[in-house]
Formats: sequence, structure tokens, C-alpha cells
Amino acid sequence: MNRLTIGTRGSKLALWQAHHVADRLRDAHPGLEVAVKAIKTKGDALPDVALSKIGDRGLFTKELERALLDGRVDVCVHSMKDVPTVLPEGLALAGCLPRADARDALVAPAGATLATLSAGARVGTGALRRLSQLRALRDDLDYVEVRGNLDTRIGKVRAGALDAIVLASAGIRRMGWEHEIAAVFSVDEVVPAAGQGAIGLEARAGDARVDELVASVRCPAADACVAAERHVMRALDGGCQVPIGAYARFEDGMLALDAFVGRLDGTLALKSRRAEACEPPRSLADMPAVRAAACALAQRAVEELEAAGARAVLDEARASGDERPLV
Repeated sequence: MNRLTIGTRGSKLALWQAHHVADRLRDAHPGLEVAVKAIKTKGDALPDVALSKIGDRGLFTKELERALLDGRVDVCVHSMKDVPTVLPEGLALAGCLPRADARDALVAPAGATLATLSAGARVGTGALRRLSQLRALRDDLDYVEVRGNLDTRIGKVRAGALDAIVLASAGIRRMGWEHEIAAVFSVDEVVPAAGQGAIGLEARAGDARVDELVASVRCPAADACVAAERHVMRALDGGCQVPIGAYARFEDGMLALDAFVGRLDGTLALKSRRAEACEPPRSLADMPAVRAAACALAQRAVEELEAAGARAVLDEARASGDERPLV
């Protein structure tokens, strides 16, 4: 059968990502018919509830995975930061595309930075990971919870409901809205979310036809880095309800990994930065060995964080909750 159906969320960004994958598959496989099917997820259906209050297991993926398991779609396209580290039985990750900028960005009036915002300025963010790190940088700002699609959230700054908002740089750039970015946070300032900036593919386990088709668009280096980051999340039982970050990348012949765990009030940040000599995989055949090395590096970072008290910090975050107003 020379047809492939892609499942995706229905937001503008999600559709952009799905059609980007579809176009790359058509280029790689002339004659392949690729369709895109939008499916509403629980996270999309509850736009007025804070992420930390809903629960995060499959918040933006479960309905897509049901469609995958019952055969309505052949592959799902996700923002990898939304994908739980444990997948439903019968499903598997089929790889990542080349990764975009994984860092977080400040959307604010031109020329503004976090440092130049006035005390008490209203800054939006939906992620506890960002909240913890931003409070460590500026504890005198009024941080509020923001939900909704990317254009809705950016629109709150344009309308003056917020003075600034912090979002993933990759999504803003994919939508062609680079002009909205006032500043980009370094990894030293804000460690990104695991998988941030990566577009991931999920398929039925053992589906050789789909695996062969999507192999043409996979990026082995992104696969290995995201695997390391997801190892940190899985080992620490992370998700939307706790402040955890992890970011791996290949640079100058090294594999580097930053990992973060922090208190919600910003008063304590536990960080691990590790690196070892490692060349990026140049083909899928290289993947098993490089992935194993990446995950071993991630495990050492986890052990360093645990030795510093990360488990207690995360338990405290789960117990205290996030009480910010939703804007």
C-alpha cells in the first residue's frame, strides 16, 4: 500500500510539524501518498486548566496513540517534549527529525530582556521547569500560568495582558515569528525540557513498512540526544508536574549533557553538567552504540543529582503544587 496517514494535534504548530514531515517523506519516496489527520487531545480540550493540575501522562498524545493502535493512522508526529517516557504497549518511537534550537525564548517588546523588565512585571509560562529557573534569575516578577496555542499565548503579550512570556524558541521560529523573540536564554540560565526542539515520530512496534519509510527522515544525532534526555526524565519520574530539565548535544567531538532539578520558588537549583568524547552517529547503524553511551552519560547525571538531594526536591514540588493564576 503506497499510502501513509500521519496523526497530529490540530494546533497551527502541530499541523506545521506534521506537514513538514509529510513533505520530507514525499521528497524521499516519490509516489508515496501522505495524508495528515488532526485529532483533538485531552490537553487541547482543557485549555483553561493549568498543566500541573491535569496530570501529564499522555496529556497531548493519548488520543493520537489510540488512533495509531486501532489503525486510523500509521505514524504520529509529536513535539518530543510532550511525549511520556513510557509508551503504551505495542507502540515505539520511530525516530526524530533534525533538531531545531532547543533553548527557551523571551517574547516581549523589542529590546527587552528578563533583566530589564520592571519589578512586578507579569511574565507568563506554563512550565514548572521554566518557573523554577526564572524565579532563580528574577524573583521579583509576577509569574502567571498561561495555556493555549502558541499564537494565543503570544497574543497575550501583544494585547498587553502580559509584559512577557517564555516559550520554546523552536516553535516560534517554525511558525515564522522570529520577530516576536526579544531574547533567548542560554542553557546556563534555563536548561531546556527533555526533547524540546525535536519533532518525533511514533509508530506501531514492529511495523517494518513504516520504519523503512521514516528512516529516510530520521536524524541519528537527534535520536541519541533525545534518548539521553528522556533517560534523565524517566529515571527521575519527571513530567509536567515537577521542575526537571535535560539537554544533550554533540559539540567539538564531545557529547555534552546538562540536567536540572529545582524548587518551585527558585531558591534551590541542582544542576549536573557532564561531557565525554563521543562523535555523533552518522547512520542508523551507528545508533545502538552511541545511544548506549548517551544514556550511560545521562545515568551518571541522574546519580549526581540524586546524591545532591534531587528526590527530596521533586517530592516537595509534587506536594506543594503550583498556585499561580491562569491567564
